[in-house]
Amino acid sequence: MTVVTAERIATADQAVRIAAELAEVFAAGAAERDLSRRLPHEELDQLSASGLLAITVPAEFGGADLPPSVVAEVVRILAAADPNIAQVPHSHFVYLNLLRLAGTRAQQRDYFGKVLAGARIANAQSERSGTTVAEIATVLRPVDGAAGRFVVEGTKFYCTGSLFADVLAVLTRLDDPQGISGLEAGEYVAFVPALEPGVRIVDDWDALGQRTTGSGTVEFDAVEVGHEQLVSRASAVNAPTGYGAFAQLLHAAIDAGIAHGALQAAAEFVRTRSRPWFEAQVANASDDPLVVQRFGELAVAVAAAESTLIVAGAAVDAAVRPGVIADGEDPGAHLESAGARASIAVATAKILADRAANEVSAAIFEVGGTRSAASEHRLDHFWRNARTHTLHDPVRWKYQHIGRAVLHNRPPPLHGVI
Repeated sequence: MTVVTAERIATADQAVRIAAELAEVFAAGAAERDLSRRLPHEELDQLSASGLLAITVPAEFGGADLPPSVVAEVVRILAAADPNIAQVPHSHFVYLNLLRLAGTRAQQRDYFGKVLAGARIANAQSERSGTTVAEIATVLRPVDGAAGRFVVEGTKFYCTGSLFADVLAVLTRLDDPQGISGLEAGEYVAFVPALEPGVRIVDDWDALGQRTTGSGTVEFDAVEVGHEQLVSRASAVNAPTGYGAFAQLLHAAIDAGIAHGALQAAAEFVRTRSRPWFEAQVANASDDPLVVQRFGELAVAVAAAESTLIVAGAAVDAAVRPGVIADGEDPGAHLESAGARASIAVATAKILADRAANEVSAAIFEVGGTRSAASEHRLDHFWRNARTHTLHDPVRWKYQHIGRAVLHNRPPPLHGVI
C-alpha cells in the first residue's frame, strides 16, 4: 500500500484550503509533466498525505463525510492547476461511493480504513472489445470446490489512475450458469490489490492529452478473489441513489477547472508577452478593445460553467442526502425526484463545462497571437487536456436527457455514465 501519513480533514473549508495550497504546487510543473509524460508519483503521494482522498469516508468510520459539492470544488481547484492529477482520483471517489451505497459493514470498515491510511483506488472498468462502452466481457467465475472463491479474467482499458493505485476496482460480469456461487446474475465490482498475482498493469496510454493520468491497459489472468472482495453494482446503479450523477459531477468539475486554468494562462500571456495588433493603435495587447471584448466573452463562459457546477453540486448533495421527507410524502417518489433533478443539473453543468474548456483552451492562441503557439510556452496542454477529457461521454446526449425531461417529464437514466 502507498505509505503516507494522511492528514485528517474535518471541514469543507479545510478541504478547499488544502486543495488550493496543493494546486499552487502542482501548477508549477504541470505543463512540463504533460509534455515529457513524467508521471506524477510524488505529487499523488502529496495528495494522499493531504487527506483529501479520504474526505468522503463516512463519519462513523472516522472520515470527514463531506458532500459531493465539496468533492467537486476540490477537483475543480486541482484541475485548474493540473487536470491530469485531478482526474486520477475521480474513480477513487466513485468507488468509495459504491462501497458506501452497496458494501457490507465489513467491506466498508476494511476499505475506508485503508483510504484513511492513504490508499488509492483506481478503476478497471471500460473495455475496448465491446460494440459499446456498456458491454463487459471481463468475467467473474466461481472456483469449483472452493466456496466463496472466484477468478477474474479479462482485459480493461482507460484504467485511469491504475499506475498509481493500491486497489483496482474491476467491473466484471458473473459467469455462473450453474448457480454454484449462490450470487445473483449481474455485474460485480471486484476490489483487487494492484500487486495481486495475475494482475498486469501496462503503461500504454498514448492519447494527445491527459497524458499522465495512468489510463492504459490492465490485464487479469485468473486473478483469485474472495466473496468479501465483491460488491454488486445493482443496488447503486438501478436505484435513485445519485451514483451516476455524482460521477458525472466530478467530470464536469475537471472540465470547469481546465477552463479556469486556461483563462488565467491566457490573461497572463496577453499581459506579459503578446504584442498589440497595429490597427488597435494601443501600446499594450491587453488594451486592444477587441481582445478585451474576447476576454469578457471567455470569462462569462467560465463563470457560467462554474456557477452551474455549484448548482449541480447542491442538487447531487440533495440526492445523496435527501434529508427529511414530509409527512404523507412517498419516500420512493421523493428519492426519484431528487435523483432526476440532480441528473438534469449535472447534465447542464457538463454541457457548459465541456463548452468552456474547449473554447477557452483554444482561444488562448486567438488572443495570444502567433508567439503563443511557440512550443517554449507549452500553452497547448490546456487544449489537449480539454479535448481529450471532454471525449469521455458525448454532451449531445445530455441535451437529449434535458429535452425529454422538459417535453415529456421523462427522468434521465439512473446510472449515468461514469
